[in-house]
Amino acid sequence: MSIGRLASTLYTRYQSHSKSYHSHLIQNFESPNNAGALDKNDPNVGTGLVGAPACGDVMKLQIKVDDANKIIDSKFKTFGCGAAIASSNIATEWIKGKDLNDALNISNQDIAQHLKLPPVKLHCSMLAEDAIKAAVNHLQSSRSDKT
Repeated sequence: MSIGRLASTLYTRYQSHSKSYHSHLIQNFESPNNAGALDKNDPNVGTGLVGAPACGDVMKLQIKVDDANKIIDSKFKTFGCGAAIASSNIATEWIKGKDLNDALNISNQDIAQHLKLPPVKLHCSMLAEDAIKAAVNHLQSSRSDKT
């Protein structure tokens, strides 16, 4: 198969799938605001790395807090489907400005409902919730190790 034919086939598949997803999911997948990484050596940065062996999705979510433990920045890198990327992006958007305890209250159900995830993609929102928890736990444990 030629490169042009492959590109055309992939674009056609993308177009047919994009019509079945909610606009919130499409927007967060196509234009993620928080893709990237924070300095892992910064003592105010916590990193959560989670994965779903069943589908191969891997999500790294990082948070940066100020002296009052308020999340001032958040980034993600996700290797997975559009629903996983959208879930990561919405999670990083929602935790900004929250303190650590409030960030832990964001649930996969909230993310799934906002993105209108189909049942077969609910694991993506679960990964996002797990990544938030892992990032907070990493930050808290790294700080307790230094005291």
